Amino acid sequence: MRILKKILKGFAWFLGILIVLLLAFGIYIWKVSEFKPPAVSDPQTEALQRRQLDSAAFTLGDNWIRKSRYGLYEMYTSGKPYERGLINGKLSQELIVSQEVAFTHQIRKMIPSPSYLKFLKYIIGFMNRDLPGHVTEEYKEEIYGVSRAASDSFQWIGSNYSRQLNYHAAHDIGHALQNLMLVGCTSFGAWDSRTENGAMILGRNFDFWVGDEFAQNKIVSFVAPDKGHKFAFITWGGFIGVVSGMNDRGLTVTINAAKSSIPRGAATPVSLVAREVLQYAGNIGEAIAIARRRKMFVSESFLIGSAADHRSVVIEKTPDMLGVYDPHSDNIECANHYQSDALKGQELNREQMAGSASVYRYQRLQELLQKNYPLNPAKVAAILRDYKGLHDANIGVGNEKALNQFVAHHSVIFMPDSLRMWVSTSPWQMGAYVCYDLRKIFAMKGLRQDEEVADTSLNIAPDPFLATDTYARFLRFRQAKMSWLDKLQADPGDLAPNNPEYYDAYRIAGDIYEQRHKYPEAIAAYRTALTKVIATEAERQAIQEKIKKAEKEIRKSRQ
Repeated sequence: MRILKKILKGFAWFLGILIVLLLAFGIYIWKVSEFKPPAVSDPQTEALQRRQLDSAAFTLGDNWIRKSRYGLYEMYTSGKPYERGLINGKLSQELIVSQEVAFTHQIRKMIPSPSYLKFLKYIIGFMNRDLPGHVTEEYKEEIYGVSRAASDSFQWIGSNYSRQLNYHAAHDIGHALQNLMLVGCTSFGAWDSRTENGAMILGRNFDFWVGDEFAQNKIVSFVAPDKGHKFAFITWGGFIGVVSGMNDRGLTVTINAAKSSIPRGAATPVSLVAREVLQYAGNIGEAIAIARRRKMFVSESFLIGSAADHRSVVIEKTPDMLGVYDPHSDNIECANHYQSDALKGQELNREQMAGSASVYRYQRLQELLQKNYPLNPAKVAAILRDYKGLHDANIGVGNEKALNQFVAHHSVIFMPDSLRMWVSTSPWQMGAYVCYDLRKIFAMKGLRQDEEVADTSLNIAPDPFLATDTYARFLRFRQAKMSWLDKLQADPGDLAPNNPEYYDAYRIAGDIYEQRHKYPEAIAAYRTALTKVIATEAERQAIQEKIKKAEKEIRKSRQ
């Protein structure tokens, strides 16, 4: 009995010590995941209030925001870092709040378990514990200014400043942890003999999807900082990082994700590296120098277009290396794999090329470019909207191997020589592309009345595909798919019949049958999926495993 008491006493001590250690670790993670905001103050700007011009336009001094008749929000901000952050927040407060609602709503859909969500919060907080040390004081001050307009309803995630700073690394964390490839983008450029008048032209699809709500309120942001170049970029409420933009020197930046390993610690978020390039680089050399001195924890490609150099390159960066892809020609293409001599032989890159949709999509892009040279904005828009496979094959509407996957947050066309850019409107990149002239925007002295600031005479019309029966059927397919993803009732009859060449229609139908224990029907659907053009090797293997599992269930039922 004494021995048993000693064992129980020892176990109790061990359990007590373990609980104390876990509690201490939890407190440590909670402490390090809360960031202290910069010690800045601007009482004059803090006291300012926006003035309403009408229901869709507000001003604050020479700064303004308005909603265009095309559904895009257009915003102009200026000043020092904290000042322009405050102004941004005051002008776009409703968008900042609605964007966070949309983001957290989608996260809750993806991770319905409250306990796992809380656990993930602390893990991300631990991984990002050193994040402030990798963000410049300028951008911390600007983010802090923006965060002053954030909602207090999300304190369960963290303080307003901590949340907004962490959101700038959300893509990096998700991409690195699971290689989610939420950003499977395509970009390209051409100049000289490859364009109608020899001027540079670049196009990109930002295929970033975290729910339809997240993409509803796009902002075309024009920024006149107190230091560096004036610039324009496409963004969303609360986000000062750059994924697609052009500055007043005619330098463009777009980012494309590459396959990454699990990060070893915090580093500078990709979007803030791109922002620094856009704000402070006037040519390719300066862009490379900025990218080289910033440490990142994910792998990314930056397609840089430069009016000063009259050419484009791709800066390819991993957490440990940097390579530059220069085609030494008058055209360039970029998907989600590396092309530079320094990085194309990397093991992760070889895996990406073999298993993902990147190479197929790259080949389709080259095929479309050859058909459309010399390029102009309308031809670039047609390429960005293309939803077919190699040799115009029908691979189903929404296939990841197509340039247009019908998930794009936005699509944009740049002409650096004339400082014009065309921004897509909903749905996806199929609505009108609205033209903005940066010279005109930055020459404005405030917004005296609510009026269109875009050069609408140069707009590119919506795609006629929107009026077709194929598109209408795709929407019915997509509605059924989203119902299934939201764990609602979905009818298999709304899937494949409305998108008959898309492998995922059969895969989802198979999953529905499998959940209903209709294993023969599930197997039939899965086998049909395998006859279609499947986006990735991992998906092909997953479907094959589903067939094996369903066959096993049939054998069990016969025993």
